[in-house]
Amino acid sequence: MSRTIIYTYKKEEKEIIFSFDQFRNIHEAVAAAEGIDLTSFLKMEQQVEAVSNSSKAARDFRDSHFRKLGFGKIALAKKESRGVGQK
Repeated sequence: MSRTIIYTYKKEEKEIIFSFDQFRNIHEAVAAAEGIDLTSFLKMEQQVEAVSNSSKAARDFRDSHFRKLGFGKIALAKKESRGVGQK
């Protein structure tokens, strides 16, 4: 099932469609949409996860790295509630 990601890149708000079939998380999806290569970042993220005792360290590392790349808010859009039988 696909979802919509709303994100800010270089002070411009954008939307893309996201699916877990293509990407592990929303950060990888927005980087791919902007054409940013994350290979070195993903290696470093794995190292941070391996040495830290909590997931907060990896989350803080990810957030600070994406701020340096020029990203602001990155979030999934709220799901629309639809009635029975509506598509």
